[in-house]
Amino acid sequence: MTSQPLPFDPIARAAELWDERVGPSGAMAAVTSVMRVQQIIQSAVDAALKPHGLTFARFEALVLLYFSRAGSLPMRVMGERLQLHPTSVTNIVDRLESDGLVKRIPHPTDRRTTLVEITDAGRERREAATEAVISVNLGLKGLTDRQTEQLTDLLSKVRRAAGDFED
Repeated sequence: MTSQPLPFDPIARAAELWDERVGPSGAMAAVTSVMRVQQIIQSAVDAALKPHGLTFARFEALVLLYFSRAGSLPMRVMGERLQLHPTSVTNIVDRLESDGLVKRIPHPTDRRTTLVEITDAGRERREAATEAVISVNLGLKGLTDRQTEQLTDLLSKVRRAAGDFED
């Protein structure tokens, strides 16, 4: 992020140039805006999580385990829910386990499956980290609650059309 705001909107300027030289700029401006907002949100969330020794991916994993009924899930299910490759889930779990925030336990009925269980330290860290990201509104500034709902609805349409999920 720049230390000082620009005196103009560079995406609006790019859209003007796109209109002149390429054609309609609506999709380009929207996508570029989404990408820039993602950078802004990521920066705010990373800054909120850093004092807690977490990345967003590790925070998401702790929240997922916290939300699960038993406080544990198979690694395969974690990957599906977090929409991550199994190698990424393994790396996340390795780091959380080395920090004492989760532990691997055998599945009670399926010897081929390993469960990941959130520890008491993981619950405490998740709670403190959640307070930190909430304090910065997860990096989403400038919108009313209604506008945030509208944004979520609009982005859900794109995600559904891309096959991210089914209703």
